[in-house]
Amino acid sequence: MHFLPENIDEYVVAHSAQEPEYLNNLTRETYQKILQPRMLSGPYQGRVLSMLSKLIHPKAILEIGTFTGYSALCLAEGLQKEGILHTIDIKEELVDFQRKHFDASPYGQQIQHHLGQALAIIPTLDVTFDLVFIDADKCNYIKYFNLIMDKMNSGGVILSDNVLWSGKVVEPLQEKDVDTKVLLEYNKLLNEDPRLETVLLPIRDGLTISRII
Repeated sequence: MHFLPENIDEYVVAHSAQEPEYLNNLTRETYQKILQPRMLSGPYQGRVLSMLSKLIHPKAILEIGTFTGYSALCLAEGLQKEGILHTIDIKEELVDFQRKHFDASPYGQQIQHHLGQALAIIPTLDVTFDLVFIDADKCNYIKYFNLIMDKMNSGGVILSDNVLWSGKVVEPLQEKDVDTKVLLEYNKLLNEDPRLETVLLPIRDGLTISRII
């Protein structure tokens, strides 16, 4: 989803950093072999994630929702030398694909994959995080948030993807549209929680940056 005029969007992309070759390879193979390839973060948002991670320079990252591993690799670019990125996904059929591309990058040994339901896995992680990226099933965003808040380091950052949800957040709410309903509540929660300082960026489908105060 693009909210900018196409020519402006193209200019922005052209004047931003380009993705590494291993990410280009991942994108190409995702479009060749995987259903719903548009779920990829994409090169522009990927460079945004990379830049934010480099600015934060985290020791521990949590990603909720791996898909084919693109965003994990972007976030891993900012890890400290001994840092670890934990990424969680439920799709067993993607594990080998993800690991192949993780290991083809400079960060394979720093990425730990967890297979299963994030709501069950997060409480088992004996880690506190400097950076969390939430990009999974929208209906559980608030549950994920409540689980990770006690695992965030002071000054840590939570990134939340798809928070504009193709513009549905400003359209009349459909009765059966659970995802949009939860995202509306989630966006309000991030904006009003006194423990956070939040800014919502209209990047692609919406990306929120929330800093733990």
